[in-house]
Amino acid sequence: MGRDGAWKGWPITGWRRDHAEAREDVVIVEEPLEIQAVVPGDGTMEVFPVAVTMRTPGDDEELALGFFYTEGLIDDPQPLAHGLSIERPSPNEARVILPPELRIDRQRLTRHFYMTSSCGVCGKAAIEAVFVQGFPSLPEDGPVIPLSLLYDLPRRLREAQTLFRRTGGLHAAAIFDPEGRLRWLREDVGRHNAVDKVIGAALREGCLPLGRAVMLVSGRAGFEIAQKTLRAGIPILAALGAPSSLTLELAQAVGMTVVGFLREGGANVYTAPWRIHVHGAT
Repeated sequence: MGRDGAWKGWPITGWRRDHAEAREDVVIVEEPLEIQAVVPGDGTMEVFPVAVTMRTPGDDEELALGFFYTEGLIDDPQPLAHGLSIERPSPNEARVILPPELRIDRQRLTRHFYMTSSCGVCGKAAIEAVFVQGFPSLPEDGPVIPLSLLYDLPRRLREAQTLFRRTGGLHAAAIFDPEGRLRWLREDVGRHNAVDKVIGAALREGCLPLGRAVMLVSGRAGFEIAQKTLRAGIPILAALGAPSSLTLELAQAVGMTVVGFLREGGANVYTAPWRIHVHGAT
C-alpha cells in the first residue's frame, strides 16, 4: 500500500507483442468517503450525513473542507480560525464540526446536491443557483498572464503529479500564481474531488478568495468545476480538456476567463480573453 493508502500493487500478466510476463502493476485506490456535519444544539451534537464520494485516500480533511465551501454550506473564508474543526471517526469518514455561531441551512444538509452533469437541472436554474449561493467578485484589473506562461503550465502540472506518474489513474487540480509558481496541487480519482481538495488546502491556510490565481485541471472544464473555481474567487480556469456550454455561460456572466484544450503551444480562450497577454505570440 502506498502513501496514505493512495495506491497498491496488483499482480498482472503483461503482454509485449507475443510475450507474456507476470509482474506487479501499481493501481490507484478508490474508496468511499462519507462527509458528515456536526451541528451543535441545546446541549446536543446532531450528526448529518451530507455526502458520500468515491475518492483516492489522502487529503481527506481538505476534501471535506473544500466540499463544504464550494457547495455553499459555509461562507466563511477562514472557518478554522473561527472554530470549525474536522474529526476522523474512521478512515472513510470525515466529520466537519461546526461552531455554534456559524449559521447553516439544516435543510440543505439533507438535500442532494444538484452540481452534477447528470442531474437534469437546466442551465438557467443552475447558474441562478450559483448567484443565490454567493461568490466573491472577480477582479476587473487582472491578473494578466503571458501566453507563453500559459503554454508552460501543463508541463509544470505533470512534473508535480507524483501519484499520476506512478499510477496513470488520477485527475489533478493545481492553483498557480500569475507568475506561474505552483501554490497547491492535489490529485484524486475524481476530478471534482481534486478541485475540492486543492481549494480546501487554500482554505485551510486562510488564503481565500484567490483573486490573483489560475486554476488548472487535468480533465475537462465542466460546470461543477467552474462553480467551485468561482466560489474560490479564482478568475482564470484552464483545462487540458474541453469546457461545456454551461461553463462558458457562467463564465461569461461573471467575467471569468476560461481556457480549454491547453497544451504546450496551443490553447482555446473562450471567455474574457483580456487576461491572456498575447504580445509576441507565434
